[in-house]
Amino acid sequence: MTAEAVKIDESSVRKLLGAANPDAALLYIFISSGNQPEMAEQVLHISGSRLGVATATLRQLGLWPEERKSIIQPGERPAYSETDVLDAMERDQSFRGLYQEIQRMLGRNLNTEELKIILGFTRYLGLSTDVIQLLVSFCCGRARQRGTNRRPSLRTIEKEAYLWAENGIDTVEEASAYIQNQNFRNSRLHRLMEILQIRGRFLTQAEEKYAQSWLDLGFEDGVIAMAYERTCLNTGGLNWAYMNKILQRWAREGLTTQEAVRNGDSKQLPKGASGQLGEAELEAIQRVLREG
Repeated sequence: MTAEAVKIDESSVRKLLGAANPDAALLYIFISSGNQPEMAEQVLHISGSRLGVATATLRQLGLWPEERKSIIQPGERPAYSETDVLDAMERDQSFRGLYQEIQRMLGRNLNTEELKIILGFTRYLGLSTDVIQLLVSFCCGRARQRGTNRRPSLRTIEKEAYLWAENGIDTVEEASAYIQNQNFRNSRLHRLMEILQIRGRFLTQAEEKYAQSWLDLGFEDGVIAMAYERTCLNTGGLNWAYMNKILQRWAREGLTTQEAVRNGDSKQLPKGASGQLGEAELEAIQRVLREG
């Protein structure tokens, strides 16, 4: 095993912290030190299944040495016929078991058009039965998290399947890592919504983009709470654009903890100032008012 000096850039650190996967962080340090990935299981004493998820996590974060490749085949998507479906149901025991399990998961019988979609998962995307079941389970869980009792449609599941395919997610390890990362991401967003006192609704697409960018910057919950408090005091409520300007400034100056924010702001205030409004906050207010 080699132990070359490792320098991890800020972006990679944020990605690793955001993934909250210790095995992935350890594996990244290991390969960044000049070691071969195939040595990791023996040297790091990580089981094969844990190593697979760690590897998949690094690939999804863009931190794996190899480039991830889409598993979608070139050309137009094939159009399957009713005959193709009937033939698969009759001759392919694996397909027959798969669609029966999906029917159980969705709580209803599937029609011919829906069976054509599933056939595309297996034949065109080349996804295994286990991966497809994880895909359907993930989509059902996401629907529940969004507060609906309705099961997802096959069209919704198909969109997610092609997203997986575009990102090279075609193994159980890749799928498990993706689902783990998405669940962790959702829990962080839920925590942030509590800080912002957003209840009884979901974030809009624009709001979620703001929220995710703040989490990706590596802020402590307390720092986001401080930015929210200042936003409410200075603008009279939650103003996403204004709050974003505060957090972006803090990020540029490396103020990602509550103590760092307090110390950084106190250094920038002129002597005798109250500390209620910093220069950056005043500039942000003026800019937001002009733009809004």
